[in-house]
Amino acid sequence: MEIPFFPADLFENDRKVMLDLIREIGVAPEQKFILGERTRVFEEMLRDDLGAADVVACGSGTSALGLVLRAMEIGPGDEVVVPAFGCAPLASAVLEAGAQPVFADVDRRTAVVDPEDVAARITHRTKAIMPAHMFSVMADMPRLTEIASSRGVRLVEDSAVAQGAVLAGTPAGLWGEAGVYSFVQVKSFGMPGEGGAVVTRDAELGARVRMLRNHGQRTRFVHEVVGTNSRFDEIQAAFQTYRYSGFAERLARRADIADHYTSCFTPLPDVVPPPPGRDGRCYYVYCVQSDRRDELRAFLAARGIGSHVYYPSPLPEQPAFAPHAPVGEGWPGAESACARILALPVYPHLSDTEVERVADAVREFSGGAHDR
Repeated sequence: MEIPFFPADLFENDRKVMLDLIREIGVAPEQKFILGERTRVFEEMLRDDLGAADVVACGSGTSALGLVLRAMEIGPGDEVVVPAFGCAPLASAVLEAGAQPVFADVDRRTAVVDPEDVAARITHRTKAIMPAHMFSVMADMPRLTEIASSRGVRLVEDSAVAQGAVLAGTPAGLWGEAGVYSFVQVKSFGMPGEGGAVVTRDAELGARVRMLRNHGQRTRFVHEVVGTNSRFDEIQAAFQTYRYSGFAERLARRADIADHYTSCFTPLPDVVPPPPGRDGRCYYVYCVQSDRRDELRAFLAARGIGSHVYYPSPLPEQPAFAPHAPVGEGWPGAESACARILALPVYPHLSDTEVERVADAVREFSGGAHDR
């Protein structure tokens, strides 16, 4: 039996709930499919659970980043410092706002942005810094908060992969002036479709994001600013509200699997797990590092175990973003991560037998390599 990296049965146990919701909302007299009562309930549930001033559900995690930048009036002439290693929206959201991304290197061990490199790249044009949590580890938000405060720049938290993670008592998404979550299916609180949210302690900023996501309207057909369409689906809102009661249990299962992997892999000579512990950990995926990453991936595949490479090259080396990066500069931490990181299955309904099978295969690879 294969162990896929992206499982096809993430929502199988909730199939009837989803079908019933589709019918219920589809035949309701109000015929409200976006931004209705169910979206309001979903937003308030997340807001109250987090202790945030506002949570604004929107079309995707990507659009959530763009909405935050626009709400902060970041645009032409401004710079935003972002990690050189990460998902494309870190750079594309900045460019779509009209600003310029400035790429900071990441720590080789954790693959999250290096705060001191962030500080070194702040100039008089810097309007914001935008760290991202990566896979298993949250960024060093206490230090980044200090940097943002001392240098007078805004702090946007790309917490798209980290919903449910907590660092030093503060949830991911609430360290900065605003954070974002992504609900795409394989995220920790994923759903069968696109979706995201902006979370913030600033009610005024939340209100501006709320207006921007709906064509610049607070009142229908009164467009106060030029906005966009990043509205949330009522069916998904109802489905996610239903599933939220099991979120903590699913997170705990992910963390248990990650703890087991880490304990198994720490002694290995050529497979490096993420740092141990649970504070500041987010197990959307679980990544190891190896100088023989591609061989490890092929070894696992031959044994029916799926894995995934995040990401093949640093952002400033991607064709879309290279024109916005300094010529001839290197990002050794990001380059190392791109060459060495491999993500392993960590979804919550893996059985103990399947988890052990993954761990045994990695140990077999490392032991065989060591013997040679």
